[in-house]
Amino acid sequence: MELELRGITKRFGAFTANDQISLKVEPGQIHSLLGENGAGKSTLMNVLFGLLRPDEGEILIDGVVTSITDSGEAVRRGIGMVHQHFMLVPVFSVTENVVLGFEPTKSLNRVDYRQATEDIHRLSRQFNLDVDPDAIVENLPVGLQQRVEILKALSHDAELLILDEPTAVLTPQEIDSLMEIMRSLAAAGKSILFITHKLKEVKAVADVITVIRQGRVVGTAEPSASESELASLMVGRDVRLTVEKTPYDPGDEVLEVRDLVVLDDRGLVAVNGVSLDVRAGEVLALAGVQGNGQTEFVEALVGMRPVQSGTITLHGRDITNLTPRQALDVGLGHIPEDRQRDGLVLTMSVADNLVLNTPRRAPFARHGTRNLSAVNENAQRLVRDFDIRTTSIQEPASSLSGGNQQKVIVARELSRSLEFLVASQPTRGLDVGSIEYVHRQIIEHRNRGNGSLIVSSELDEVLALGDRIAVMYEGRISGVVDPTASRESIGLLMAGHTTETASV
Repeated sequence: MELELRGITKRFGAFTANDQISLKVEPGQIHSLLGENGAGKSTLMNVLFGLLRPDEGEILIDGVVTSITDSGEAVRRGIGMVHQHFMLVPVFSVTENVVLGFEPTKSLNRVDYRQATEDIHRLSRQFNLDVDPDAIVENLPVGLQQRVEILKALSHDAELLILDEPTAVLTPQEIDSLMEIMRSLAAAGKSILFITHKLKEVKAVADVITVIRQGRVVGTAEPSASESELASLMVGRDVRLTVEKTPYDPGDEVLEVRDLVVLDDRGLVAVNGVSLDVRAGEVLALAGVQGNGQTEFVEALVGMRPVQSGTITLHGRDITNLTPRQALDVGLGHIPEDRQRDGLVLTMSVADNLVLNTPRRAPFARHGTRNLSAVNENAQRLVRDFDIRTTSIQEPASSLSGGNQQKVIVARELSRSLEFLVASQPTRGLDVGSIEYVHRQIIEHRNRGNGSLIVSSELDEVLALGDRIAVMYEGRISGVVDPTASRESIGLLMAGHTTETASV
């Protein structure tokens, strides 16, 4: 399929998310759409897949202007979309998920699962997907669940596949496997639109790269372009992609976790006997595919989830099962995984959110009376220093983009004196320029002799920040390695191997 977008424009009120975007995808081509979070990539793909209607512009399929009014029409036109968050029913089999909504029937009342299973076997062999049609989806690793999503699209005769941030929850080995599948699909004549903000992956697999910034196409590039060149196109300025650190010189233990057991929301064990130490002047990076207990572990550390057994000590003081307020008072800083649920009060102003953890302390309050001048001065300074893009510090946090909401939380936590920093997905939703700044702030915190625990699903971030790297799998620590360890060995630990079996 040849796809061409001409002058696609999409507005939401006064805000223009896509501004005269034009691009072409040739048959058998992997075309990467590269841009910051909030650049307009997902809006453009939702227009293409019929989930949004463009205000201006045309979509051409094989040279013919085509109106795509909904996702069903997109599927009928040969367009398939693999969403970042999988659209699968966990308790269904692979076959049941693939045919859901498009069930082949022998009669009006009977689904022909035998024919569906044969079709899945055929597609799986043809494109090296290696998926068991009878497997229950919830029992499959994330990488295989993604293959099920690809099978769903292929079973509907998709000639163009949209892959929206497809590597966000994959191990390095699963990412390599996905790249091979993408090449196999392209070799068979399928067109692929690969949506991402990860420079290494673009360079590894793309045939053509289109970069968008603030809703506009700002350039095209070949895969031979350097990461620095691509980053500059994305952000509009030069970006330092490496994290500069002073030599690792740890001090005494700051945080000690012993035999920690924590339950998830269903009452099942999510953290199963974890023991960890973090020392002064050290960043311990906790890696792993999301859903392996990292969320519950962090929530237990900062008082958001009860500890069933085990202990947490900070500078020798037992802080097990403190309340979140008490955790803040002993000097714990927390950048939460879910910024909207746990990091902000969306109806409150940017200025108020920037003092959310210290609203009753000087200089922001005295004798129970708020010092609005100090609150506003603090907000103006942090908005400037952390490049928080807002029209006013009095605007509600809900009016900010996701990336700027994240900057508010990072600014609030890193601008106060901390004993220890716990940061979960600290750069999620940030562009490469903002990531550069946040990484520098975390390293400066470390260089002042403080300890930090950084939880990230981005392996590049783990390798860049971590003085040591611990890997979590199914609620346990599968290994602790130096940042000089190979990506392959860390990937094996993320898949459940131990330090001994993952040595590469």
